[in-house]
Amino acid sequence: MIGRLNGILLEKTPPLVLIDCNGVGYECEVPMSTFYNLPAIGEKVVMLTHFVVREDAQLLYGFGSDQERATFRQLLKVNGIGAKSALSILSGLSIDDLVQAVAMQDTAMLTRVPGVGKKTAERLLLELKDKFTVSGLTASHPNQPKSASSDVLNALISLGYNEREALAAVKLLPADATVADGIKQALKSLSK
Repeated sequence: MIGRLNGILLEKTPPLVLIDCNGVGYECEVPMSTFYNLPAIGEKVVMLTHFVVREDAQLLYGFGSDQERATFRQLLKVNGIGAKSALSILSGLSIDDLVQAVAMQDTAMLTRVPGVGKKTAERLLLELKDKFTVSGLTASHPNQPKSASSDVLNALISLGYNEREALAAVKLLPADATVADGIKQALKSLSK
């Protein structure tokens, strides 16, 4: 129902923000990643939102990017994960870290988030496994072309390596590796 807010930032007290939109103040909860990127009080702000209607409350959650909101919505689909837990996960992990944790099935990374235990982390990894693509490959190598790392990853998977092994090998590649060199180097590291 409410998909976006465009107004003046009146208050910011983690995790709540108050935005004045033409005389109506909207209070919404935001993950810390969004909170840290907010402008100063009194400045204009645009925020994408997710509106939740419960029997006892109507809640508004705000996000600085469409990717954050889409990830939040994906987390809500996981059995046992509510809005507070999803907000906590987005506050404790970057989206790239979450994608990487799911790709590598890394429960340890997820259990570092307050409120996420081992069983919840395992459920998250199981239910999100096919939902996220490995788009966070370039997080550790921002200068590496995304297509090269993706092509190397896809080549390794088509050669029979599982996604976890392939992702680990791709992370070891130098930033300037071409697809052909990347495949050769990844195969060498996987053969050890």
